[in-house]
Amino acid sequence: MMHPFPYAHAADDDWHLALERVIAGLGAAQGRLGFLYVSDAINAHLGAILDALREATDVEHWVGAVGIGICATGVEYYERPAIAAMIADLPEDAFRVFAPIVKDLDGFDAAQRAWLGSAQPFMGLVHADPSNPLTESLIRQLAERTVTGFLVGGLASSQQNARVIADEPTEGGLTGVMFTEAVGIQTALSQGCSPIGPHRRITACQRNVIVELDGRPALDVFKDDIGEVLARDISRVGGYIFAGLPIAGSDTGDYLVRNLIGVDMEKRLIGIGDLVEKGQELMFCRRDANTASEDLSRMLGHLKARLKTPPRGGVYVSCLGRGANLFGDDSQELKQIRNELGEFPLVGFFANGELSQNRLYGYTGVLTLFI
Repeated sequence: MMHPFPYAHAADDDWHLALERVIAGLGAAQGRLGFLYVSDAINAHLGAILDALREATDVEHWVGAVGIGICATGVEYYERPAIAAMIADLPEDAFRVFAPIVKDLDGFDAAQRAWLGSAQPFMGLVHADPSNPLTESLIRQLAERTVTGFLVGGLASSQQNARVIADEPTEGGLTGVMFTEAVGIQTALSQGCSPIGPHRRITACQRNVIVELDGRPALDVFKDDIGEVLARDISRVGGYIFAGLPIAGSDTGDYLVRNLIGVDMEKRLIGIGDLVEKGQELMFCRRDANTASEDLSRMLGHLKARLKTPPRGGVYVSCLGRGANLFGDDSQELKQIRNELGEFPLVGFFANGELSQNRLYGYTGVLTLFI
């Protein structure tokens, strides 16, 4: 019988009391790997919280991140001291916490060879500091080091220093834990936006500025796709309309959502939050609570169909633009997961970018289940 992972979560204006409740909730938990997510309100005390948990549980290895919001089974915590922790009982050789990757993977490669020799890890759970300009490139390189080409996780979110955990609090790099195939894992991604127009082709561009779509001025095409009401007042599209970049070869119609960062009304140009190339496809999307909820249901249904037993535990990484900002302030996103998959140990956070496979997403929810 595979038992659920011990977990606990708490919030209190006095973080010491929240920590006491989490330690009490974990009880005499047995396991080798801990997951820890703390709200940005107590970022400064991350080291003390980690030390206290290690002393109370005897769990040596920990991974996790700071988030402006964090979550647990059926609940979301924002803007107040909150802690969520889970302990996984995994075989000693089935995982390795890896040191921060800041510039290159030389140190990672050496440590991985010492652990698995010529074999590759199966997949990884990764947390990263969004301030490192190499993060996207490092994610792609790290994903290539796995059998599946698959990473999950997200970028820490904080008002100041976005810290992540790799046995100790750290910042500036990409870090987390690699798993072998001995750890049973299922994962899926849910989009938070829905396409509102057809796929367009970029026919002229400069870096992140789109000059033409389908041979026409980019802003003219944009206005056609978003509809007459919004087109009359472009200032209203911020935070509601986005650019979607379809992923070539995806059999699920997957796409990366990127922010619109500016329009030039005179030259009829559009700037987006990513570099683009001539010939690339693009579509416009809207952020919509109903379609996001429907897509979350679809994703949970697919996961449920693949499960033979209830999950032992899970990690959920959602976008800061989701949660209370999309579904309302009654923990609706986390309640939906609980309602559709049942009550199981779940911890996680609201990220500055979400990680699935070898890409950095926005406005998505990435759920990873241990089975």
